[in-house]
Amino acid sequence: MGRTWRRVIAGWRASALLALAFAFASFASAAERLVIATYNLQNYTLASRRLPQGFRPNYPKPENEKAALRAVIRALNADVLVFQEIGGAPFLAELRRDLAREGLSYPYGEAMLAADEERGLAVLGRVPLGAIVAHDDLRARRRGSETDEPVRRGLLQVEVPRTGGAITLFVVHLKSRLDVDKDDPRAQDQRVAEAQAVRDRILRIFPEPASARFLLLGDFNDLPGSRALQAVEARGKTKIATPLDAADSRGHRWTHAYTRLGLYSRFDHALVSGGLAGEVERAWIADWPEVERASDHRPLVVELSERLSTDAAGR
Repeated sequence: MGRTWRRVIAGWRASALLALAFAFASFASAAERLVIATYNLQNYTLASRRLPQGFRPNYPKPENEKAALRAVIRALNADVLVFQEIGGAPFLAELRRDLAREGLSYPYGEAMLAADEERGLAVLGRVPLGAIVAHDDLRARRRGSETDEPVRRGLLQVEVPRTGGAITLFVVHLKSRLDVDKDDPRAQDQRVAEAQAVRDRILRIFPEPASARFLLLGDFNDLPGSRALQAVEARGKTKIATPLDAADSRGHRWTHAYTRLGLYSRFDHALVSGGLAGEVERAWIADWPEVERASDHRPLVVELSERLSTDAAGR
């Protein structure tokens, strides 16, 4: 082969490599990643606590737990954080301030309290957030009851702007299993009624969930396949959202630890609508050492990667 042809082939190879590199760069630029985490902070508020120095009523979350919590949040490196069991705006402001002092800025966010005036819902974003709506008017009727009751933690709706169309987050914290009502042991019927109220509100906002772009996530206080989870997955023949499977680094799937009895349960969930399902890269559960010191729950993380058209990516 002559020198001229070798030069031509070398030029073709260089051009091909350049084209391939450009293609990969274009692909990367045509994808927007978004990391969302849901986390029950375990009484980031004033609460009665049993401490080494004795019982303390109306006591803040201990400083060692707060420090562990911030370490977990730093490691999560999430774009959007949604919380359960936080005591309203002053407590969210404190957490945001302490994170900023440690070099982690979340300039966007809001907290809400509903009928439960001690343990609420909240969101923090390091990316701009759109409309935030506190649905504190939800009411639910348990099976066999003649009266409605408030959904005690309400429903927090958060819009996250995206190039290919906004994503909506619906954040919940359903009734705990601690209940003294002998007609509803472990409050199962109450959770189902609350889940139905949440579902109906979502369907009012998105009547066609198959094409909608939303995540429903938070602490459901119930297991996969339970009646409460089934209530938000579908209403009749209308499919609403699909639960995402998630595991930690060891393949374990529990998110809540009741250490006194040695019980480990999957109470925290994320469900995705049909219009957003194709953008889910993965879901996983954090299991770093600090997690055990921060809360009785473990964070659940959802990673999204939005594929954009060439025109959308260029705008």
